[in-house]
This record gives sequence, C-alpha cells and structure tokens, in this order.
Amino acid sequence: MGSLLFTACSDFDEVNTDLTATTIDQARVEYAINASITGAQMNPDVAERAFVLNWKTAGRQHFTSGIATGSYNDDWISAYYNKSADWQKSATLAIALVDDKIEKGLTGHDAVMIPNMKQVARIWRAYLMSEFIDNFGALPKEAFQGMNPEFNSTQDIYYFLFDELKEAVNSLDVSVTPGDDEKKYNRAYNFDFSKWAKFGNSMRMRLAMRLSEIDPSKAQSEFEDAVKGGYIASNSDNFTVAERPGWDDLTGVMSREWNSQQLSATLNNLMIGLGGIKTADQLTDAKYQPYIKPADYMGQRYEKHYSLYTNEPGAGFWLDGLRNMINPRAYALFYLPGDFDNDNFCNYPSWDNTAKTVKRNLLKEDKETTLEEIDATYTWNAPAIGSHGDKGALNQVYTFNGTNPRLVLKYRDSNSSRIFFGAWESYLLIAEASVRGWSASMGGKEAYEAGIRSSFEYNGVSQFVDAYLSSTEYNNVGTSVAWDHTAELAATKTMKMIDGYTKAEGTFTYKYPVASQTLYGKALNDKLTKIITQKFIANMPWVPMESWSDHRRLGLPFFETPAVEQPLLYMPTLTKTNYMNQTIQFFPQRLKFPSSLANSSPEGYKQAVEMLNGADDVFTPLWWAKH
Repeated sequence: MGSLLFTACSDFDEVNTDLTATTIDQARVEYAINASITGAQMNPDVAERAFVLNWKTAGRQHFTSGIATGSYNDDWISAYYNKSADWQKSATLAIALVDDKIEKGLTGHDAVMIPNMKQVARIWRAYLMSEFIDNFGALPKEAFQGMNPEFNSTQDIYYFLFDELKEAVNSLDVSVTPGDDEKKYNRAYNFDFSKWAKFGNSMRMRLAMRLSEIDPSKAQSEFEDAVKGGYIASNSDNFTVAERPGWDDLTGVMSREWNSQQLSATLNNLMIGLGGIKTADQLTDAKYQPYIKPADYMGQRYEKHYSLYTNEPGAGFWLDGLRNMINPRAYALFYLPGDFDNDNFCNYPSWDNTAKTVKRNLLKEDKETTLEEIDATYTWNAPAIGSHGDKGALNQVYTFNGTNPRLVLKYRDSNSSRIFFGAWESYLLIAEASVRGWSASMGGKEAYEAGIRSSFEYNGVSQFVDAYLSSTEYNNVGTSVAWDHTAELAATKTMKMIDGYTKAEGTFTYKYPVASQTLYGKALNDKLTKIITQKFIANMPWVPMESWSDHRRLGLPFFETPAVEQPLLYMPTLTKTNYMNQTIQFFPQRLKFPSSLANSSPEGYKQAVEMLNGADDVFTPLWWAKH
C-alpha cells in the first residue's frame, strides 16, 4: 500500500508533507481519487491508441479502417490495458484509505466527508471496471487488494457493478458540503455529492441496458430501480473533465494532429436528410448557396475510382457540393473543405498544408496521368472504409485531409471538456426502456424528444429542434426522426446523377439497405432504430465506446460493411460474394488481451480466455453482445 500511495500522490502540486515520508495516516483520500480521474482522462499516448484508434474506429465515429476491419496493434492495446490498471489501482487505494481512517476514528468534518469519498471512489471505480470489461471481456474484480486475483467473467463483473453502484449511491450523504481545498481534487463534480449520485444511477442505467438482449429480467429490474433514484437529466450535470493544452493526462483525447478525424460514411448516412432541415437554412452566408444541391441529386459517379463491393448505398459517388438537407449537428461537428474563414476550421497537421489543399487528382489507369482535377471546396463526402484496391490508388481525393469534412477544432485543441456521460444518454436509455415495456420516469416519446433536445442544446442548434422532431424525412438508410412515424419506405428511389467520366446527365436507382440483410435484421425505421440513431449522433465525438457497444448489442445503427475490392487480411470472412449480408464477423467485438498478460501470467491468461467462451480474438462477442 505504501508503494501505491507514493504512486497515487506523486503527480500533485499541493502536498503538505514530504512524499517519501507520507504515511497511511497522513494520506489524503482525495489525492488517490484525483489521480484516478486525472489518469483516466488519458495522456496523448494512451488517448490516441485507445480513444481514437480503437474506440472511435470500432464505433465508426471517423473514417479509419484499423480495428474496424479486424486488425489490432498489441502496443496500442497494452498502453490502455496497463494504464487502466493504474486508474483502478488508485480508486481501490482511495477505498482502502477510507476504511483505514474509519477504523482508526474520524471526527468533525472528516467524519461525514471521508465516508462520502469512499462512495465516490466506488462509483468511479465501477465506471473504470465497466470500461475495461467492455473492451476485453474478463477482469479480476479483486485486483489491487493484496492477493493474486482470479479473472471473473463479464456476467460476474456486471452483477458486481450493479451491487457496487446501488450500495454506493444509497450510502452517499448528499447534504455534505466539501471544503474548498477538497473540491479542487475532484475534477468532475468538485465533490458535489448529489451529482455523483446522479452519475452512479445513470451508470447503472447504462449497464442495465447493456444486458437487455442476454439477461432481460436482470436488466429490467436494475434499470427500473436505478431510474427511480434520479439521473443526469441536465447538461449542467454531465460528467465532464476539462482538458488543457500541453502533453499530460489532461491533454485532449483527440489532440494528436496527425489523426485526420474525417467524417465516416456511417455517420454521414445517418445524418443526410435526417430531420428535413435544409442546408440553406443552416449555412446562410451567400458564399455557400451556389454549392447546395437539389434533394434528388446523387452526385458524380466514378465507379472506376471507388470500390462498389460494400453495402454503403452511395458507393461510387462524389458529391460536387453540399447536401440539400442534413442533420443540424453535422455542421456543428464537422467543417467543410475550403471553409478557411470558419473559426472552427482545423489546420491539423499544422506543419504542412494538407488541410488547406482542396484540389486533388483522379488518375488514369497508368497511375501517373491526371484524368481530372477535383476541387473539393464546399463539398460533403465520406467514403466507405476498407479496401478500395487499385481503384483507391487512382483516387487522390477520397482519403485526403483537405478534401473531406473533418472534426472541428474545438474538439481537438484541448480547450474543451471531455464528456463521459451526457444527459441525452439518460433520456435515450429511458426511451429504449419504454419501448421494451419497462417502467421508467417518463413515456418513450417524451424521453426520446428530451434526449434530442439535450443534444441540440449542447451543439448550439436548438433553433432547429422543433421542426426536426416533427420530420418524416428519411435519411440515407431509411430512418426518420418523428417518434410516431414508423412507416418503412420503398426499397428504392430514383435520383439524378452525372457520369463523372463523360459528364452526361442521367438517373440512378438508389437502393436502401434491406432490413433482413442488416445486422439488426428487423426494420429500418422502428422506434428502437430511431433511438439508437439519435444516441449515436448525440454521443459524437465524446462517447465512442457507447456507439461501439450499442452496435455490438443490437446491430444498430446501420454500419456499412467495409469495402472489399481486395481481400481484407484480418477479415477473411468478408468477400465480394457476401458483403450485402451482414454478420458479426464483419464487425469487431472486443480488444484482444495484450501479449504481456500471456507472457507474464500464462495461467492468468488461460483463465481470462476461458471467461470469453471463445478464442482471444477480435471477433469473439462479449457475453452481452449480439450473437
């Protein structure tokens, strides 16, 4: 414990005693809690490897193949695995410190404050454990408690977390007021215990819903009990940690300049047309107006420069302008190529000019001669991930920094606050509970619309929300917004197009996904699809783990299969003959255990793998995931 104490305290600026002389009697519980929360904000090394390259990629929040096509990097996984252990260790230390101090006796303010800190540490550790188990599928719940722990299964961990969260929230005395010196060591809520209680209940709601398909009775009972206790219902109560520029644990999770953070085809298809709000009403500056295309215009077709072996409905097209209608959060999240006067234009990487280079070439088959120069100024495109093969080699546009919408600067410059749990998620969880027939604090429609309003408020586009909520316009994958509008659309529609090579005008038969061929398999516009679509968009860009987890749990929202112009090395089951019929083998399910576990503890590794009921593989589904 002494060595853990030294580790937990060593990063703090204000310590009243010499660290090397600190004893357990002198140790401050809040230091250990602060160490855990600060560390979990992730330094750039861990954040890039876990948050960006694994979670955002698997959750389709940006255009990158990586784990989304089955590959993995042991170093990236190890960076997160090891640091998560440190964060859990610090939280466990905080709990142990409280127990020791209570045993020795507490008086005055400490007698009410320090027991509350234990409950905060328990709630926070429950979050960390849930994050870990949802990545790997096995975890020793007795870790960091002076013994060689055995690995526990996902089910065992979830049942443990339900008890932990319930007991911790019920044990909090929300009337306790922390001192100013204590507040600064709690970056999320400044030890506002009423907010910690809401976070604990909201976490329990999140975890309960995770079990909706595999253990519905347990899921319902835990959810209904948690929702009665109060949850995060306002953006002012969101669980956030402020970022800061530099290079430490509080640097922004998306700050690495070489990460492109381009718009994904998944998100693009969800947002196009959704809500029926016209671009002309959103981008009112006259400079944008000539670029706005008619609603029935598909774009220019370049089938020799994009793979068509994907069920992405717009495969093969380049839109030479802006979408006629699009979800209002789209322009709040991503900036347009060439929009250099936008205050949120992101000039990353700052050491070159790629972000401001908007003209690129399509090449002829000799891969040297220019077929056509493309000017991407004020355009909106997002190609499918995967292999575009030789076609992609002829296309200098589709993956380039300056020719695609990219995440706006405010999410990348380390001057924002990372959100771990937003109010919109509470409401959308309640909406899903209502659809499932569970008892919740409000009706499904009321909760659904409250979640959307909360997200619009956060993104600063509330002026559009009333019209958005009543819209029956379909997005690119057949989903609308209005709660009571559940009609499935026709399988196809006729769109206007231009042949990119001849410039001849023509028509194109646009084919919506076939519900029975999707991973969800049931519908394109039922209420559950609506809820998860809104949740996916609302959780951009801060909560990619939930986007990934919802897709693993339900097959929602619609993720296009990766392009397979050439075979994918780590996804051999996906071929040119079966890409239209989705299976879980086309989508990553977990992170592999790092090689360090097998090397340092062969028996522990063997036990951990046994908990998976499958191989230590990217495509082995977790216990609660869709099978």
